[in-house]
Parts: sequence; C-alpha cells; structure tokens
Amino acid sequence: MITGEIRSKVDKIWETFWTGGITNPLTVIEQFTYLLFIKGLDEQETTKEQEAEFLGMEHQGLFPKDKQHLRWSRFKQLGSSEEMYEVVSKEVFPFIKNLHGKEDSAYSKYMNDAMFMIPTANMLSKIVDGIDNIPMKDRDTKGDLYEYLLSKVSTSGTNGQFRTPRHIIDMMIELTKPTPEDVIIDPAMGSGGFLVSASEYLRKNHNNLFLVQGLKEHFNNTMFYGNDMDRTMLRIGAMNMMLHGIDNPNIDYRDSLAEVNKDKEQYTLVLANPPFKGSLDEEGVSNELLKLTKTKKTEILFLSLFLRILKAGGRAAVIVPDGILFGSSNAHKKIRKEIIDTHKLEAIIKMPSGVFKPYAGVSTAIMIFTKTGAGGTDNVWFYDMKADGFSLDDKRSPIEENDIPDIIDRFNNLHAENERKRTEQSFFVTVDELRENDYDLSINKYKEIEYEEMEYESPQLILDKIEVLEDEIRSGIKEIREMIKG
Repeated sequence: MITGEIRSKVDKIWETFWTGGITNPLTVIEQFTYLLFIKGLDEQETTKEQEAEFLGMEHQGLFPKDKQHLRWSRFKQLGSSEEMYEVVSKEVFPFIKNLHGKEDSAYSKYMNDAMFMIPTANMLSKIVDGIDNIPMKDRDTKGDLYEYLLSKVSTSGTNGQFRTPRHIIDMMIELTKPTPEDVIIDPAMGSGGFLVSASEYLRKNHNNLFLVQGLKEHFNNTMFYGNDMDRTMLRIGAMNMMLHGIDNPNIDYRDSLAEVNKDKEQYTLVLANPPFKGSLDEEGVSNELLKLTKTKKTEILFLSLFLRILKAGGRAAVIVPDGILFGSSNAHKKIRKEIIDTHKLEAIIKMPSGVFKPYAGVSTAIMIFTKTGAGGTDNVWFYDMKADGFSLDDKRSPIEENDIPDIIDRFNNLHAENERKRTEQSFFVTVDELRENDYDLSINKYKEIEYEEMEYESPQLILDKIEVLEDEIRSGIKEIREMIKG
C-alpha cells in the first residue's frame, strides 16, 4: 500500500492528466505506465552498467550508443519542454514500442497498438517532473503504485477484475514455494502481480537460477503464462514483467473459460484471483468445463479450469468467494466433492472481508490443493485470518495486527498443528468429517467457541442498587430546584 507523501504525489500527477484533458481513468493509467516504464528502463540500465563496471565486464545495454539521449535521465535535462516533448513523442515512444524485435513476443504483441496521447509539451514536462520525484527503486513500490492507480478506475471490480493486494499475493507465493522447474500460470492475470511475485521469490531463493543455462532459458521463455481479456491490462502486465526481468512471458488475449482455450495438463502451478462476479453465457463456455459442473458461475468454472490445465502433481493456490465453500447448489457441491475426493485439498485460509477494500467488501478465502486424479485428501488445514497488517476499512491504513507471518509459519510446520483445538485460530478437519457435512468448507462449521461462565449479581441486589441510584438522583434534583428558587 502506498500512503502519505507518495500518494499525494500520484494524485497531483493524476490531476495534471485530468486538467490537461485526459479524463478516462484507463487512458491515464496507460500513459502513466508508459512513462513509469521508460523511467524504469533507465534505472535498470544504470544498475546493469554499474554491475558490469564492478565486475570489469563489457555491458551490452538496451540503449545503443546513438540512442543514449532516449534515456530518462538524459531527456529530462533537456533545455526546454518543447525539446523534451519532441524527443519523447517522436523517438522515445517508438523506441519502447519496438524494444522487442521478435514479432511474436508478448511485449511486441500488446505494445504495437499503444499510442502516446499526452497532448502538450507543458503537460509532459509537469508529469515527468512529478514521476521523477516518486521513489520507485523498490520493486514493491512499483506494484503498490499500480494498485493505487487501478483503484482510481471507477469501473474497477464490476466484472470481478480488481487487483489482489501485493502482501496477499506474496503470502500465497510463500505458501506454494515456486521452484525453478515450475510452469506457472495465472488465467486471469490482470497486471501480472502473481507472475511478478513468483519471479521475485525465485530470484531470492534460488541462487543457481541464472547460472544453469537450461533454468535461465526456462525462466525467460517457458515458465510464465497468463491470460486476460483486457488489452490495456495485458500491456501493463507485459511492461510490469519486463521491468521485473522476465524477458518473454507467454501472455495471451483470450477468455480462459472459452472453447478457444484448449490448455490441458500443461502447468505445474496455478496462482489466481479469478473474476467471481456475475454469470456467463453458457454457449460461450468450454463444453469440457461444463461436463464437470454445468453452471454459469465463473468462480466454479475457473476451479474446473484449474483442474483441467494442471499436470498431475501440480499445485494451485487460488482466491475464491465464500460461496464456493458452503454454496448449496449442485454445482457448488460437485466442485467441492471433485477437489476433495478426486484430488488433494490441503488448506482453506479464511480471509477477513475488508482485504479487497476499497474495491469491494467481498468475503473470500484462499484454497490450496494438488491435482492427483486419485484422491489423497486426509486432513484439511483451516485458518481463520483476522488481520492482514492493514485496517479493514476503505482507508486500509497500516496496523500492527497481522496474521500473515503466523499463517506462513504454521503452514510450513503442519505436523505441529495436530494437537490444535477447534477453539484456536487454526486446526485440522478430517476428510470423513467434511463428507459427513456435505463437503461444507466454511470454517464456522467446524470452529468451536468457548463460552466462559459468568456470575451475575442476584436480581434482588441489582434492584437494590438501582433504588439507591434513584434516591441519589431525586436528592440531586431537589437540591437543584432549591438553588433555582434561591
């Protein structure tokens, strides 16, 4: 979350766009992102130059010798705003559009129809100055900045398409622990938050990632996949991933639930927060998905999709609405039964309803399971998350209470959870008990509440005390009346 000074700087830049005539929020985000990307490329180049100099190696940079004037640090120092506008609009922007020569790369695909829409030199100068004053070397800040920009889109969330908070994404990555051999997909990728966080986890926890040639090639070309139905989000996602060092992510403009999506047993890890608002026209949905659960509800269809696209042994950590856990329709029961009986359900982490504010106050949970095709569910771990480090109102201000470290620690030491009681924040429920309860996965179905015995005073004693208080009140009123008369 970005707060305070950075937020006010972003608001000021947004106001510059607005007063300059760019009032469509998605257009603002797009133009804003292009400039953030241009600045990020220069910062990335500077870091690599310094590393090469330190190691005494020659650096082959993004910017050729005759294109050095296209770097953010150079053009921002040009003498006049008109000169800078000329360079940015006619040279820098075409340069970033054609940055990837390969026509089939994700970046080339979604940047080819990108348009530079800042209308005046004065407006560009103000925006460049504003962005230059935002500290963004921290990769988390970039992600949080995207989140804040997206929160300004008034239509955000109407189709269930709102960005997952970075700390929730990071927690899900810590719970699934991506490996250098994984093939990872987010079938509703948005700006690519899950894929970026997975890449960051791999960089941090696997030092050999870029030393072993096969792993390096896999990371850059065949590890990360994503689908979305919004080209603007795909453009933002492509830039976001490139800035995070993913050279050639496989991201596609397509409806993951449609018949056109033929993916099957292709991935080893699904990370997603799919849309779960509204219903779909059954005619447009893949017939194979409808075989498992005949429904129009997107959240159920996405779970069916995850089971189809995972390889045997593949894992999933996905956010689902509460209705998935206890919905009584045949489709709800069937998908829960499929995951529990045919595969291995590992955990349900109930999240507080304020996690997605200010977008929505929906109540959600994280579901973690492994595709086996042969069952394997024995004890399912439940956790009742009460706090995520931020207030649960629209402001989402930082607070001390935070269950996330405890969730990660306990999930990594599940053998120590066996003795936990149902009155505690986390506990196991056996698969037999889940079946007895019609596969209900709501934590409140199994949680036990301890009632403390309270001893109250006898009614007679309470009445005596009330009479004493009444006498004192009457006496006080009498004194006041005498004072008024006097």
